[in-house]
Amino acid sequence: MPPFSVLMSVYYKENPAFLQESLDSIFNQSLKPDEIVLVQDGPLTSELYDTINKYSRLHPEIKSVVLAKNSGLGNALNEGLKYCSHDIVFRMDTDDIAKPNRFQTQLEFMASHPDISVCSSWVEEFEENINNIKGIKKVPQNHEDIFIYGKNRCPVNHPAVVFRKQDVINSGGYGQFPEDYSLWARMLMNGFKFHNIQESLLWFRSSKDVYKRRGGIKYLKAILKLNKEMYKIGYISYLQYSKLFIIRSIISLVPNSFRSFVYKKLLRSSN
Repeated sequence: MPPFSVLMSVYYKENPAFLQESLDSIFNQSLKPDEIVLVQDGPLTSELYDTINKYSRLHPEIKSVVLAKNSGLGNALNEGLKYCSHDIVFRMDTDDIAKPNRFQTQLEFMASHPDISVCSSWVEEFEENINNIKGIKKVPQNHEDIFIYGKNRCPVNHPAVVFRKQDVINSGGYGQFPEDYSLWARMLMNGFKFHNIQESLLWFRSSKDVYKRRGGIKYLKAILKLNKEMYKIGYISYLQYSKLFIIRSIISLVPNSFRSFVYKKLLRSSN
């Protein structure tokens, strides 16, 4: 099996207990990573430093990349990518929990499908603990379906992604918020192939705040900027651009309770 890196980014608002759960899930994998590149995106809390130092002593494969100031997830991941020694790179958020077979399942697929640049999977969204599953975020399997799906919604689950580093770099790396979606759109337009494994390989930590962050004027401006970028590169037509402008404007500006209902009841599958 080819060697691989895990790319993570942490900033001061994150919960040390969640970080510990995330790291534990990495080190309890059926197939262990060769290195973990952990970007410290600006100064952290003493509790986060303590957690990172404890795990770094136990696991020398952790490689910390320290940024002097908070630069945002996209910039942090681009910087961390420079320090990944291997072409196969797994993404992992510092509050999610990987299922024990995640790395092995996806690495075996990537090794046997050299034409695939990006591979993700379904994820199970939970609140408080992994026994409290709220829904499953499913994404289509085949490249052709992923290409079409991506015109309306993000075509992969970013927290469960593995990709080929050089293909991501050749596509310009992560953009500004929403960091991953613009990257996938560019890669799809550049002809890189995608695949989504049709099973859940990760527990995604959810809460009311997740849906709150997907609303408001700031979020709307970012998502409309994404729509414009997708139109400029030819990924969506003007008609699709106009439709997305209306739908995403409404979803961003409605009360959070209604937005939460839409995501949970209409855009997720029940467990």
